[in-house]
Amino acid sequence: MKLSTTLPAVFVLLVSLSFGNDKSSDYSKYWHQWRGPDGTGVAPHGDPPVEWDASKNIRWTVEIPGEGHATPIVWDDKIFVLTAVDTGKTVEAPKEEPTGGRRRRRPPAKPTNQYKFVIMAIERMSGKILWEKTACEALPHEGKHRDSSWASNSPITDGERLYAYFGSRGLYCYNMQGKLLWKNDFGDMTVARSFGEGNSPAIHGDTIVVVWDHEGDSFIVALDKRTGKKRWRKDRDESTSWSTPLIIEHDGKPQVITSATNRVRSYDLAIGTVIWECGGLTRNVIPSPVYRDGTVYVMSGFRGSALLAIRLDMAKKDITDSENAIAWKYNKNTPYVPSPLLYGDELYFFQVNNAALSCLDVESGKANYSREALEGVRGIYASPVGAKGRVYLAGRNGVVKVIKQGPEYEVLASNALDDSFNASPAIVGNELYLRGIKTLYCIAEE
Repeated sequence: MKLSTTLPAVFVLLVSLSFGNDKSSDYSKYWHQWRGPDGTGVAPHGDPPVEWDASKNIRWTVEIPGEGHATPIVWDDKIFVLTAVDTGKTVEAPKEEPTGGRRRRRPPAKPTNQYKFVIMAIERMSGKILWEKTACEALPHEGKHRDSSWASNSPITDGERLYAYFGSRGLYCYNMQGKLLWKNDFGDMTVARSFGEGNSPAIHGDTIVVVWDHEGDSFIVALDKRTGKKRWRKDRDESTSWSTPLIIEHDGKPQVITSATNRVRSYDLAIGTVIWECGGLTRNVIPSPVYRDGTVYVMSGFRGSALLAIRLDMAKKDITDSENAIAWKYNKNTPYVPSPLLYGDELYFFQVNNAALSCLDVESGKANYSREALEGVRGIYASPVGAKGRVYLAGRNGVVKVIKQGPEYEVLASNALDDSFNASPAIVGNELYLRGIKTLYCIAEE
């Protein structure tokens, strides 16, 4: 671990006091889930640096063993990171069955090494590793995309428990000190083209929700977050999707919004019945829904473009062709992997996985700008995040562009590190957390 600055004792005390011990429902202070406090990608109390490099505004770095694209989450004085570590224990490679006839593109090869699926707790102030737990050790049952990882599902916390999700390796619940409380195994996914797994659970009140869309029997399941016991489970007519569900409250009723290839659906969180549904997205849905002021925005961008703005007041049963429930549509330049950022009156998203940014007015669906090229950024998997009137855009070549929030494209800074960013950033207070291939960076004013 490298510390870029020495922290005086007084500063240590002040930072510790500022974190406090309040584990209440004030989620807005922390980055407790995949897309931040309210699921939009915005840190409402955040104010991280605009500029940094290898020798400027890096409070600390810590090496993360293994491989993982899961976004770090933060609660109080702890950062939680998931990773998959190759144990070096090999298993004889399974023989490939001959396909016969016309030559077809083969899926990724099945792994031959076992992996440890690991949860790490890191001290937010210093980067010190507080504890490390191995959820399980297993040989993954199928391959993955070359750009994917065995630990792409982001964890989630309610401030009292940590939920570490490794897809086919299971869901594990720990207390904040690393004691295992319960675990749940849902079986093995059969992912389209063996591209790997990647969605995350969602939590609301005492319920945690997992969406299990794959090439087998798909379902959605709600569990008691304290015990892991099933509250309800519903079958889904869906193929593989990687979109994380969004739980929101509308008219006092929590509902779970899921984006997928066949249908976008809303489930009653209490009993699992479908409130409304619609078609209209492309195949291979990955971006997560976002929500503000009674409207849900869903999108996808594989072999086509689709974006729907759905008014929940009007959404009942099948709304596919409803001009009242669907406020507007947009069919250009939508993302394949990255999720959108909903910040103020603007909706930001990339074109497919390219460094080409669009910004729409959320009320009208009109483009403020579209396919704006991010000079110096090459390739995008990470989702954009926002804080203090700024938008942070992380590229796979280690460049993070910072632009001004608003209807006009205005670059504030371009920052480069010798790394690659596939995991989405997280913002808490004055800190920006960037997970590279092997390194976690805490970006903060010196």
